[in-house]
Amino acid sequence: MYNHIHLALVLALALPAVAGCSKTPRDRLQGRWLGESIENVPEDQVAKATGWVKGTAIEFNGSKVTVTVPAEMPRRGTFKVTKAEGDQMTVAFLRPEGGLDEAEFRLAADRTLHWDIGAGRAIVLTKAVKD
Repeated sequence: MYNHIHLALVLALALPAVAGCSKTPRDRLQGRWLGESIENVPEDQVAKATGWVKGTAIEFNGSKVTVTVPAEMPRRGTFKVTKAEGDQMTVAFLRPEGGLDEAEFRLAADRTLHWDIGAGRAIVLTKAVKD
């Protein structure tokens, strides 16, 4: 009897972990991500850059995306993950008027997304909590 209880407990603990691993890269991006901080900027630019980043948001909803940055109208379009290796992914953004932009992202944890903006810099976003 002990072995059956032990096995049931092991399975009960293991199944949610396996189920969490089955999410596709696109599934893992779903939701609203809010700018939190920026990495690798000169010390004298941190305050200004962080202020800008705090106004940045990306919302993934199905295959749709809305990117909001300060002082610009939100950009909407569709997206698809074109490459994924572990927590690294390349995302292609298709603009409604035509054109394609690609971005590199890294999921550092369930609720943290790093957006590589070049020159060794990254915008760190955190996943918004649903009300």
